[in-house]
Amino acid sequence: MIPPGLMISAPSSGTGKTTLMLGLLAEFRAQGINVQPFKSGPDYIDPAFHTAASGRASFNLDSWSMDLPSISGLVGNADGADLILAEGSMGLFDGVAIPGAYGNGASADIAAHMGWPVVLVLDASGAAQSVAAMALGFKTYRPDVTLAGVVLNRVASPRHETLIRVGMEQVGITVLGALPRRKEIELPERHLGLVQAGEQENLPEILAEAAAFVAAHVDLGALRDAATGHLQDAPSPAKVVPPGQRIALAQDEAFAFVYPHLLAGWRAAGAEVLPYSPLADQAPDDRADVCWLPGGYPELHAGKLAAAETFRDGIRSFARTRPVHGECGGYMAMGAVLVDKEGTPHQMAGLLELETSFEKRKFHLGYRKATLNAPIPGFDEGTRLRGHEFHYATILTEPDAPLAKITDSNDQEVSETGSVRTFEGGGRATGTFFHMISEGA
Repeated sequence: MIPPGLMISAPSSGTGKTTLMLGLLAEFRAQGINVQPFKSGPDYIDPAFHTAASGRASFNLDSWSMDLPSISGLVGNADGADLILAEGSMGLFDGVAIPGAYGNGASADIAAHMGWPVVLVLDASGAAQSVAAMALGFKTYRPDVTLAGVVLNRVASPRHETLIRVGMEQVGITVLGALPRRKEIELPERHLGLVQAGEQENLPEILAEAAAFVAAHVDLGALRDAATGHLQDAPSPAKVVPPGQRIALAQDEAFAFVYPHLLAGWRAAGAEVLPYSPLADQAPDDRADVCWLPGGYPELHAGKLAAAETFRDGIRSFARTRPVHGECGGYMAMGAVLVDKEGTPHQMAGLLELETSFEKRKFHLGYRKATLNAPIPGFDEGTRLRGHEFHYATILTEPDAPLAKITDSNDQEVSETGSVRTFEGGGRATGTFFHMISEGA
């Protein structure tokens, strides 16, 4: 059976969703309540924190890149849990202009489809009763989305809290909690978001502190009682095509951005994942029939990667006869040169002639649609894919053949086409800046 659920959302980013989400997951887990986490939107960092806090693998749900059967199938991972908590992205109703596979990517799409009431996290700093007017707007904006109540964040004092509660009573909105200002449990960030869960040595202490903080200031019983949902039985997850039978997967602090539903789908399809660490100067496992380099932070480790001769020689040897594919940071590492933020060039694997720079930064963010000009592991030429791009790197030169025709969510062509190069031994190197989420038109 699929348990009832809630969507933890907010009017915008930076309001405190993740702090509340992690505190709830950790506290419910401490109480013996089995909570299944999800993340709305194409975020590949938050799910790792969810997993650490809850003890269950967290999965992305995305209404632009996934159709309804795929979303419902992923929610089937909650079978046997006691409660579902899904963390939204950006603001509750924020999405793109042109709908995709199901919706426009807004967290509200997922909440409406699944029947999960929304717990709205509101930044109460600098206002009092006016916060209720904002909450009322969110309550009435979409009739198919139910507001369970609000959690007030950054409350300055008991008097401040009382004033806001008066406003909420006047518009009939339940206050489920009020969190006072407290900076010390905020998670450190870098240019692509939170510092990864695996890099935080004191993560257990952070989670325990967040749990205690949330337990002291949120009505956990009322919050749990507000959970509902449309889905009762566990549907079969959508099948995912693995890139190969044995997949050599780069996995370390430089290469960690893999969507959990893809890894789970590969394994469910019978593929064997063989992790290796380029930062530890390890070559891809020679037993593998395909090598995959996910995104991450190679720009923070460019010097170490440049010195990793065993990795570089091993992946070059691998690519002569077998396919190698890289996404975003993995694509950069497959190139010839990566220039770090100080302007120092570093030699990369050289499978592609790509040269990228982190010194000349440019923000790239948004959904992507790709039609492949050449095959990549798991997909034939002509396949149409949906994904997401998020990076600051600048391309200095991209002379190899273009991998795909790529457009944004508005069907405007994107200049970063990705690259493909074939080798005499039958191998192929392919790479792109966008992270694939699903196959689809």
